[in-house]
Amino acid sequence: MSRIGRKPIDIPAGVDVKLDGNTVTVTGPKGTLSETFAPSMKIEMDDGKLTVSRPSDDKEYRSLHGLTRTLIRNMVQGVTEGFTKELEVKGVGYRAAKEGTDLVLNLGYSHQVRVPDTEDVKTEVPKPDQIIISGIDKQKVGQFAADVRAKRPPEPYKGKGIRYKGEFVRHKEGKAGKSGK
Repeated sequence: MSRIGRKPIDIPAGVDVKLDGNTVTVTGPKGTLSETFAPSMKIEMDDGKLTVSRPSDDKEYRSLHGLTRTLIRNMVQGVTEGFTKELEVKGVGYRAAKEGTDLVLNLGYSHQVRVPDTEDVKTEVPKPDQIIISGIDKQKVGQFAADVRAKRPPEPYKGKGIRYKGEFVRHKEGKAGKSGK
């Protein structure tokens, strides 16, 4: 049995969970998330805890079991605490700024790169070399961070570009100098 799928999900105070068949709607202090899961998964609520069970040990159900439980847990965590991703901007002249709801990036191109905030994801720029992306949906926060990083991923020779905070970029040596004839 899935070790993750077996664990019950605690519902904290201030969070309302509604089950309508296999559609789960979670409402909390930060907002509302709703998702429909596979009809084969059985989702039950009792004593302030959600449990997910599967009909049999077929491979399909085993893989859906832990996934369904984790997605519901992420929904509960999103409406209570939210999710954040931090990015670092490295390189001479590379910087980030916030203009209204747009994230403006100077990344060595001939133009500025503008990335507008979405209704689900917000950005902050506390320092010109730091970007904080936050929201209640873990998947959307991660995808937005990946899209911003893709504007100028870190290159292996000098390490310039946008990287996740704490990401290790392996450096390459580059060209060897010319040796005498």
